Amino acid sequence: MAKERMDFIDKGNKTTLFVSRLVSYIFLIFVTILSLFSFYLLIINSTRSNAQLQAGFEVLPKEHFFDNLVTAWNDTSIFFLPQGMLNSFIVAAATCILTTYFSAMTAYGVCVYDFKGRNFVHKFIILIMMIPTQVGALGFVKLVNELGLANTYWPLIIPAIAAPSTYFYMKQYIDSTLPLEIVEAARVDGSNEFRTYNFICVPILKPALAVQMIFAFVASWNNFFTPALILDKKELYTLPIMLSIVRSRINSQAGDMGEVYMIILLAIIPVVVVYLFLSKFIIGGVTLGSVKG
Repeated sequence: MAKERMDFIDKGNKTTLFVSRLVSYIFLIFVTILSLFSFYLLIINSTRSNAQLQAGFEVLPKEHFFDNLVTAWNDTSIFFLPQGMLNSFIVAAATCILTTYFSAMTAYGVCVYDFKGRNFVHKFIILIMMIPTQVGALGFVKLVNELGLANTYWPLIIPAIAAPSTYFYMKQYIDSTLPLEIVEAARVDGSNEFRTYNFICVPILKPALAVQMIFAFVASWNNFFTPALILDKKELYTLPIMLSIVRSRINSQAGDMGEVYMIILLAIIPVVVVYLFLSKFIIGGVTLGSVKG
């Protein structure tokens, strides 16, 4: 009787485990399909003409993909679409590299060095993180004009060196994963501070750096507000500005929804490539970075 009862309980546990796994898999498949549906819809809409898009929703692709591509590629009202993609890539690449490197260096300094006012510095940076970008927009534009940096990419790149949100994430990660004994041992061996940071600490921080590079690249790539304030020349336009110009024509007869969806599709491709290139670091980076808060 006891053995039969144990077998019954064991069988019941296996059944419960199987059902829970099945429900989990079904839920994950549903969420995955729901997440990818918008991308699927984007691809479908990029193959449809303006008239077909105005007719309503369709599930299957049409034959106007290359027509929309040629229209978007040769639209002179936004200067030249490939130039806009190159402009956005230059700004986004420079921004993500500077943001992650120097914000991580700041977090490293706050964590490793014991100096007077360290807690104040940390709290001050966190306070800055809570201030919206729009609050200082007027003063920022005035400063850019006074320095003669309007219609250049420097106002988009240089301020990215100071990124409070990236600093906060990197500090959490360093607190939880970087043993201070390694830094002390490097000092004993005669390594200078920059060499210790670049060749000993940066490899350890690589997962978190990769995650923050993805976030910084996407944020800069999608940034419309700041470039629209300081860029007036068409040849300097970034992709979000070009997209806004094309979308503004939708309510007129000159608007083409097929071109809009094509530009959105082309704008997503570099982001996906960067994500796929660095995605292997995301799980480890986010998990370890959130261990200690």
